[in-house]
Amino acid sequence: MDAGGELTAIRSEVDVDTGVAVVTLDRPARLNAVDLAMAEELERVWRAFRHDDRVRAVVLTGSGDRAFCTGFDRDARVPQPASPYMQDDPLLRIGPKSNDLWKPVVAAVSGMACGGAFYLLGEVEFVVADTTAVFFDPHTTYGMVAAYEAMLASLRMPYGEAARMMLMGTAERLSAPRAHHVGLVSELTAPGRAVDAAVDRARVLAESPPAAVQGTVRALWATREAVRDAAFAQAPHLIALGNLPAEDQARLFAERRRRRHRVR
Repeated sequence: MDAGGELTAIRSEVDVDTGVAVVTLDRPARLNAVDLAMAEELERVWRAFRHDDRVRAVVLTGSGDRAFCTGFDRDARVPQPASPYMQDDPLLRIGPKSNDLWKPVVAAVSGMACGGAFYLLGEVEFVVADTTAVFFDPHTTYGMVAAYEAMLASLRMPYGEAARMMLMGTAERLSAPRAHHVGLVSELTAPGRAVDAAVDRARVLAESPPAAVQGTVRALWATREAVRDAAFAQAPHLIALGNLPAEDQARLFAERRRRRHRVR
């Protein structure tokens, strides 16, 4: 890995000629779901890029063609403080902005992007997707409040579209063409070409003076940040009030039937 450190769940490659780094979520057997190790590695990658002047723009993608990311790995266990006033959510630290990185990041999405994937998609500048991409959130189906994910999604797309995606759970998926139509996706490509297109766009970003680009990223984020922070302050309470007990969530997940989902 060019950003330093021996990582197991993240691949990172820096093209020193173009100034573009490609960061790949590399757990394809788990549909690139984020476990604690991957969460920590993402933090290290973003923070390393803050000090790496070779990197002027970043592309974020997932390994394999089945998924960009399917959120938090359900088999992972997060140790929690005994106090109800202190709850740890490792996904809150996996995005570039959460790690004070103001170099532009472009997401390249193929296959599924769902649930906790929005912690990442919510902190990129724009999304390039191929026509295999689908977006959804399973939380409500399994008795969980979609809080942070819903807040981040609603900052990227019209309220009605975000609300429908979050509330419909596993019954419905947002297709890449529909996601493009409503503004979640900025560019559509043929299957397997999202990374190439995202890299091409990132090269353009990397060609401009870095201070101007990074200042613009910071300016764009400032507006979103004010709304996001106010919303995030309510999230822990909404989750505590609305989530079913863990054993009931597990039961719903175990009982899930392979019913057909609608793609719109």
